[in-house]
Amino acid sequence: MPFKPRTIIGTLVGLAAVAGLLYVAFRDDPVPVDLVAANRDVMRVTVDADGKTRIKDIFEVSAPIAGTAQRSPVSVGEDVVEGVTVVAIVQPSETGFLDTRTRVQAEAAVREAEAALQSAETSVRQAEEELNYVITQYTRIQTLVDRGVASLTQLEDAAQTKSVREAALDSAKANRAAAESALERAKAALIEPGPPQNGEADENCCVQIMAPSDGVVLDIVNVSERPVQAGAQLLSIGQRDNLEIVADILSSEAVRIEEGAPALVERWGGDETLRARVREIDPAATTKVSALGIEEQRVDVTLDFENGDVAGKGLGNGYAVFVRIIVWEGENVLQVPISALFRNDGGWALFAYENGIARRVPVEVGRRSGLMAEILSGVDEGARVITHPSDRVEDGVEVVDRATLN
Repeated sequence: MPFKPRTIIGTLVGLAAVAGLLYVAFRDDPVPVDLVAANRDVMRVTVDADGKTRIKDIFEVSAPIAGTAQRSPVSVGEDVVEGVTVVAIVQPSETGFLDTRTRVQAEAAVREAEAALQSAETSVRQAEEELNYVITQYTRIQTLVDRGVASLTQLEDAAQTKSVREAALDSAKANRAAAESALERAKAALIEPGPPQNGEADENCCVQIMAPSDGVVLDIVNVSERPVQAGAQLLSIGQRDNLEIVADILSSEAVRIEEGAPALVERWGGDETLRARVREIDPAATTKVSALGIEEQRVDVTLDFENGDVAGKGLGNGYAVFVRIIVWEGENVLQVPISALFRNDGGWALFAYENGIARRVPVEVGRRSGLMAEILSGVDEGARVITHPSDRVEDGVEVVDRATLN
């Protein structure tokens, strides 16, 4: 029995509807993906590290003598003027108390010195009397010589005796002076700690230390009065805006940095990005243990802020910053996010978005920064690539932009 055309058409439509329902029921849904366009822009390759600000020239003020540092006349944050502001006062150490044996010995030394002085004074008086007698004899002989009664030989002998006695008097006086000094030294051994005698003020009791430079007081070891030894640190002074940055960098990354390289300073507390430049790279690395317990070789890199870039920003000594040291910079560089790249057959590849389909595209990668990678070949500017592709994304898989699903 022949089929009617109407029946055939109805059957075909029914089969098509069933096929469509089956396709919709069993086909895989498009995989949601994140898309980013490859674009040309400025690209910087940087070495990133945490750093701290540091005042370049810090003046450490120390005690010049052993004694008692009086309560600090300045406070932290106070401005000081070189050679004008008194920043510390040190009172020299006093003598210690005498025990019984030492006191008896010192008193005996005083009596001995007094006896020696008395003997010296007696020698002086004796020398004076002998000199007076010799002078009288010399004068008498000189008169007799003038009259022609005495000879010149007698006069010369008298003159010589007079010179000898004068020298003896000078020697006696010197011995007396030495005895006086010995007596003072012996009496000084009996001096004990305490205020000046007879209520007299000791104007020279203390050493005043002036500020060695203009600046601000950064730190005071101890504000209160305390005993100190010679050379003990008292306080530190520096200029607030005379700052530099010290960054602790892995030695494997430090070899990529050159002196004079520019750097960006971020996370310092302000909205703007400050600029700095590498001044010095330490020639020796130090071994440090990371938070994960891994030994690392670290190098200190010192950077200077650009002229005037730090003035008025409120930064001080020891403030935390984040630096990005630029080791390479290029203009109009075709780049994609590093998160779009993956290894494929020993090289690099990415998934490009073409009319809803993911296409695996081998690419040649150049320099890489922290987030972006330079593309030398494989994709053109404006091409949309998939970032962070999941395991469901394969070559030829249907995908959909996640942004369009919201």
